[in-house]
Amino acid sequence: MEVVSTQVGAIADSLRSFADFSLSLPEDIPCDFLFGNPHEVASRAYVETLQRAAEPVDAMHYAYTMNLPAAAEAVAAGLTERFGTAFDPQDVCLTNGNFAGLSVVLRTVCDPGDEVVYLSPPWFFYESLILSVGAAPVRVLATADTYDLDLDAIAAAIGPRTRAVIVNSPHNPSGRIYPPEVLDALARVLTEASDRNGRPVFLVSDEAYNRIVFDGRTFPTPVTRYPYSFLLYTYAKTLLAPGSRLGYIAMPSTMPEREALRLPLLVAQISTGWAYPISLLQHAVPELERLGPDIDALERRRDTLVGALRHQGYDAMLPEGTFYVLVTSPLADDEAFCDLLVKRGVYVLPGAVFEAPGRFRISLTANDEMVERATPAFAEAIDEAASR
Repeated sequence: MEVVSTQVGAIADSLRSFADFSLSLPEDIPCDFLFGNPHEVASRAYVETLQRAAEPVDAMHYAYTMNLPAAAEAVAAGLTERFGTAFDPQDVCLTNGNFAGLSVVLRTVCDPGDEVVYLSPPWFFYESLILSVGAAPVRVLATADTYDLDLDAIAAAIGPRTRAVIVNSPHNPSGRIYPPEVLDALARVLTEASDRNGRPVFLVSDEAYNRIVFDGRTFPTPVTRYPYSFLLYTYAKTLLAPGSRLGYIAMPSTMPEREALRLPLLVAQISTGWAYPISLLQHAVPELERLGPDIDALERRRDTLVGALRHQGYDAMLPEGTFYVLVTSPLADDEAFCDLLVKRGVYVLPGAVFEAPGRFRISLTANDEMVERATPAFAEAIDEAASR
């Protein structure tokens, strides 16, 4: 007897590797480099901001809240200042992080049977979110080793049913930030495809890490280069608070017919299951906009870990942004190599889980003590792999 819908079954299949891996993890992990969970107590600035936001100022403080005007205004002002392109508060939709943001945007612009292009290796959930709106995911590989956008492959993947292209910069898992000239070329590809198809191919810019950039870099957003763009952001990464589901969708003032998209976005948020953050978090947004990650600490941890791994013989990328390090597995079977690390109490994410066979990913949200304890374990594991 069938108890699961065909659509949910297909989504479950797309998440099989991630689900099987996640469900196999023990509760107590000595050195946890798996995901973006914090391993240090949240900053006082963050906690005190939430405490102030929790204090009611009137009877409506905890009422149903869609897009709190003060929050939307703070977001629009911040984006305008950072990127030099105007954003209207009416074009800011508060969301439960980028899970909800992606679901809402895809639900707004896609019809069943449309296609959505995404870049691989990806964030785990792109394929499942595309499938959930009845669209077809189209995978395009990033360039080998450098993980840049393969513009020729993207152009070839766009067909008459293509409705959107998802771009993630800084890129999880590689930490690559796509440079302005590449983004300009991507805009030309999308413009030509839109003209050819007779309808816009939307750019969905997943910018979860756009404030986590290293070495004094300036982050270039794709949305200032192509008019049919949605910018998606989550405070979870910036503030190392993934359990506090808070983010937004923003359309730049250059988006054609943006006024006509406001109501459909609202309807999509409601029909997705009230995909708005709780009122307390929305009241905190004006202050949270002024908080940022401890870039110095993350950069120091990045340099320590990458330096040690390279000294031990690993091929480890130096990320330009995000809090991840992508490493080539010394064994072709990345899961088998990760098992060597598990024997030593070190848990990293195998590339098999995120469409990057032969690689593994390390999260820099592990604390300094974990890095220190894990360093000799990495050395022992690569030595054991070499002896096989």
